[in-house]
Amino acid sequence: MKASPFYKSINKKIQCTLCERRCKLSNGEQGNCKVRFNKNGKLYTLTYGRLSAIESRPIEIKPFYHYWPGSTSLTIATYSCNFSCPWCQNYHLSRSLPKGPYTPPEAIVEKALINHDEGLCLSFQEPTLLTEYAIELFRIGREHGLYACYVSNGYMTTEALKALIDAGLTGLNIDIKGGEDVYKKYCGGVDVYKVWRNIKTALDNGIHVEIVNLLVTGVNEDDIDWIIENHLRFAGEDTPLHFTRYYPRYKFTNPATNIRILEEAVKKAKMEGVKYVYIGNVPGHRFEHTYCPRCEKLLIRRFSYRILDYRIEDGTCPECGQKIKIYGRYIPKDAL
Repeated sequence: MKASPFYKSINKKIQCTLCERRCKLSNGEQGNCKVRFNKNGKLYTLTYGRLSAIESRPIEIKPFYHYWPGSTSLTIATYSCNFSCPWCQNYHLSRSLPKGPYTPPEAIVEKALINHDEGLCLSFQEPTLLTEYAIELFRIGREHGLYACYVSNGYMTTEALKALIDAGLTGLNIDIKGGEDVYKKYCGGVDVYKVWRNIKTALDNGIHVEIVNLLVTGVNEDDIDWIIENHLRFAGEDTPLHFTRYYPRYKFTNPATNIRILEEAVKKAKMEGVKYVYIGNVPGHRFEHTYCPRCEKLLIRRFSYRILDYRIEDGTCPECGQKIKIYGRYIPKDAL
């Protein structure tokens, strides 16, 4: 158990202010995530330092395509989630409660340095539930020159997001599930516009953001136009947008996403003005690559999470001089 600062008292209850569910809890009661509870008028978390995964991984696998390209990050995760997506790709973690020993943040930083990782990342399940630990971890990591990023559903409160930024967060990958109806029907009745708000808040605070939409067959294929419209409204044309192929998982047996639908989504987003649009989970596809948004020169050639060729020079296209949005420097290394 670890006390959390993300709460406020309301009459005889407390309200968790970590995520936008803002659960109101009586004494002894757990929140929606099952890992935060009220004990005698204070909020406690069960996930602090209780890690389900520790693994060095290429940053492109997150996917981050414009953030410290070619680097690796030591990636960690905890347990549980504040959403209930029935197609969850990591349900063995998101639907499990915390277990195992405590791992101090200093040990994670030390492991990252031993591995020659350039950064720290929280991913696999929803990292918002590990925020108190992440704040301490990011502070220590920053002292050792490590970048810090989240791969998230984006439903943290503004208070939590700003605390992460203050601690050293510089990269945020957010998964947009679909339109309003998708969030109400499949994700537990949450408000998608709180996610778009966090995207804008992060960008306004200098955080590098990339957006992912897992196109789930029979669920959100009709939301592509809406996603592109809101991407341009809240994230802007320079923010990378990934349309990712879904495969049957957990409670969902709908067939894998038709690649033609993914291709149409990419073409439509580019036509509407999004500069960097990608297809994910289709290794070898031409839309894994980065092209110059002005002259269409191939600038970064990829196969899955591996960079095969990197042609950006001094942050610009060598063909036409167009500035290319890249956060951090390119770090060439052998593919893992």
